[in-house]
Amino acid sequence: MTHTLLPLSRDGITPEIERPSPDKLIAGDPVHTTWNIEDADGLYCGIWQSTPGTWRVSYAEWEYIRILEGVSVLTETGGAPVTLRAGDGYIIRPGFAGTWQVVETTVKEYVIRL
Repeated sequence: MTHTLLPLSRDGITPEIERPSPDKLIAGDPVHTTWNIEDADGLYCGIWQSTPGTWRVSYAEWEYIRILEGVSVLTETGGAPVTLRAGDGYIIRPGFAGTWQVVETTVKEYVIRL
C-alpha cells in the first residue's frame, strides 16, 4: 500500500543514536537520537533529539527546523548567539558554520534538502 500522507511521529520508527565526532565536540557528552521519517530524492524529514553539550557545526545543506522542546543556542562564527526555544522555527542555509549548544535536552522537527 502506498502512503502519500505521512504523520510526523516517532511511533514505529527505529531511531539512530550517535554522538558528535570527537574533532567537533567542544563540551559535554551529547547524545543525538534521530527518527528519520522520510528519505527520498535528497529530502530528509524527521524528529531529532539531543541531550546537553556543545559541538561545531557546518552546513552544506538547507535545513528547516521547528523546536518542540528544550533550549539550544546556535552561534554562527563571528555572529551573535541565537537562543532556540519550543515553538521557534528557523531556516539554516548552506554555508552556516559555528556551534550548536544544547542547554536543555532539545527536540526538533527537521526538513533537510541537499
